[in-house]
Parts: sequence; C-alpha cells; structure tokens
Amino acid sequence: MDLLFSIANAQGTTNTVGYTFYQLLYNIEYFILNPIIYLIFGLALLLFLYGVFEFIKKSDDPDERKKGGQHMLWGIIGMAIMFSAYGIINFILNTMWGISYGY
Repeated sequence: MDLLFSIANAQGTTNTVGYTFYQLLYNIEYFILNPIIYLIFGLALLLFLYGVFEFIKKSDDPDERKKGGQHMLWGIIGMAIMFSAYGIINFILNTMWGISYGY
C-alpha cells in the first residue's frame, strides 16, 4: 500500500497534507471503527442465536418463549444498526473523499 502512495506522490504532487488527512481517515475507519462494528455485530448475532436457543429449548413455557423472542428481536435490531453504520461510514468516505478498500 505504501508503494502505491509513493508512486502517486512521485508524479509531481507536492501537497502531502491531503494525503495525510485521507490516510488518517482511512486508518480511523479501518483500524478503529470497523473492528468495533464487527465486534458489536458479532455480539448481536450471539444474542440472536441465544434467543433462538432459548425459544426452542423452553417452548413449553410462554413467558420464556416471549423472552427468547425478545432476545431474537434485539439481536436483529442490533445487527441492522451495525450494518447500517458500516454502510453509512463507507458511503460517506467513498463519496466525499474517495476512500475505499479497492472493491
């Protein structure tokens, strides 16, 4: 990755302030925000799976089934929020600054 930036800077661009700002944004997203989003998404998935397990295992008790259904619902809500946050962050970085992972 550094080789690509070195080649781009060797083509006559002398302004490295923009480069460091873009690199800072990329590093914040890639090394800080994305791992946090992945972690919370994983926790929401575990909550959903726990709710499914609870819903099936305690299917004879309506109160416990309701609790399992609530866990599944909150797990889905958490995954939707994390998926949306990931999409919004990538959309903003791609449209405003053209920062992407190359795909």
